[in-house]
Amino acid sequence: MSKFDVIKRLTDCGVVAVVRAESAEQGVKIAKAVMESGIVGIEITFTVPGALDIIKALAAECGDGIIIGAGTVLDSETARAAILAGAQYVVSPFLDVDTVKLCNTYNVPCMPGAMTLKEAVEGMRAGADIIKIFPGALFGPRIIREFRGPMPQLRMMPTGGVSVENAGEWIRAGAVAVGVGGALTAGAKKGDYASITEIGKQLVAEVKKARENMK
Repeated sequence: MSKFDVIKRLTDCGVVAVVRAESAEQGVKIAKAVMESGIVGIEITFTVPGALDIIKALAAECGDGIIIGAGTVLDSETARAAILAGAQYVVSPFLDVDTVKLCNTYNVPCMPGAMTLKEAVEGMRAGADIIKIFPGALFGPRIIREFRGPMPQLRMMPTGGVSVENAGEWIRAGAVAVGVGGALTAGAKKGDYASITEIGKQLVAEVKKARENMK
């Protein structure tokens, strides 16, 4: 799948599931529950034990049914390992230029984190495809509107503090997608994977509704 196709599928859906799990087994269960909700982007963070193994397993088992990403990638070495394992996009909590360059070498989308307009612009100049606004909970959707004032060409995806209740507001503010972690996957701690599927469906519906209202 081309870099363009990966970005298009992620943004068309508008929701990326950020999977932080306590074990590889739990991570796979969460990912499968997310898949059933209609969310196509699943980001396996490198805080999960055995993250590479999960990425490999999902890539082999699910094929083009989902878009598998690697999250909490802190350096280019980890990015390369993730890509070779099957990751189709790479997400970082901050801008590491070498990681962006590595991803561009492999023609894989890269989404570095930013908290300021300066960081966002530096990410764009480095070759980032989408800027991850992190942690989004510190500012709320207003940060998207403020950034888009002087830089309307910015493509941004917030992560941190996104939920069913505010996902639509983030989209209306100008986000191309939203990254959702704990608000989506909390049920896994109790073994309630059905709740993950249900919340995922609600998130997809909220994004769709927000976009329809913007037309």
